[in-house]
Amino acid sequence: MKNFLKNHGIWVLFAGAVIAAALSLMSFFSASPLVDITGVLASPFRAAYTSIATWFNDKQAYYKDVKALEAENAALKKTIAEMEETVRQAQADRDENELLRQLLDLRAQRRDLSDFEAATITEHSVTNWASSLTLNKGTNHGVEAGDSVIDSTGALVGVISEVGYNWSTVLTTVDTDTSLGARVFRTKDLGLAQGDFSLMSEDLLRLDYLPSDCELLSGDLVETSGLGGYFPSGLVIGHIREVRLDDSGAASYAIVEPAVDFDNLSEVFVIKSFDIVT
Repeated sequence: MKNFLKNHGIWVLFAGAVIAAALSLMSFFSASPLVDITGVLASPFRAAYTSIATWFNDKQAYYKDVKALEAENAALKKTIAEMEETVRQAQADRDENELLRQLLDLRAQRRDLSDFEAATITEHSVTNWASSLTLNKGTNHGVEAGDSVIDSTGALVGVISEVGYNWSTVLTTVDTDTSLGARVFRTKDLGLAQGDFSLMSEDLLRLDYLPSDCELLSGDLVETSGLGGYFPSGLVIGHIREVRLDDSGAASYAIVEPAVDFDNLSEVFVIKSFDIVT
């Protein structure tokens, strides 16, 4: 051994120094610089991963919120639709009840008008030649041509001219084809109420064939006379607006303003039968 250390001691010391240096280097690079280099290189990837994960989580949360809002919105729309339907039904019920009340009132006031049929106006038609209404009732409800049509107050609207299975046409009192016996309530003067081309656009009609000595006043009530039995008596036609002389200057006629507001009329009653009052 003494000979070995004597002959090879320098190399043993050198080898030990190399090993010590190697261990020091390995310790240095593994403990701090290598870890730092690895951390520096991995840092961008960690940041990207974190950003992507955060974006994905945000999108997932947003998607869940949107779906929740869509479901809530759909539920609200359904609730609103149901409420609107309830309101519409309530309004329809109120309208029907009001119509029935008016019908009962009419029957109480005019016991001679024995059979009514309530109807809804589906169309107003006014041209240079005609003034008519279309109703939603026809032969399936016993409506016939020639039936009188009145409003809820008992004022005359017109006369049924055409009838189908579930519809009918009413010529209003101002239509040029309408002609009916009339009487002035105050004076009892008789005449013929009829439509006129020159007056129809103003929703007015004429009262012709008046007695030469009649003394009518503006505002006088004009009603159906009931003569001949074609129409019930006592239906209000309108009021005298003015009295004029005809073209010859020998006779007079009256301008009558209907009691019915045709533009705002929506519900009417068809008189299907009545008792003739003498």
